[in-house]
Amino acid sequence: MSELEMKISKLPPHLQKEVERFVDSLAESGPQKEWDGPEFKWEGALKHLRDKYTSVELQHKISDWRIGKE
Repeated sequence: MSELEMKISKLPPHLQKEVERFVDSLAESGPQKEWDGPEFKWEGALKHLRDKYTSVELQHKISDWRIGKE
């Protein structure tokens, strides 16, 4: 018997049933893709402003938008 099976066997019957339902739901959801981290889909979105503003000026502008100055 594996360590996991031993742990489950020590649970009360109602919790064993809950574990079974949880395992069933995992099995039904299919294989899970391993998370590779953030995708940065927004990267380069402000490229058209590169020659108009510095990165610091853009940070200040974003801060103004967040606090509602403009």
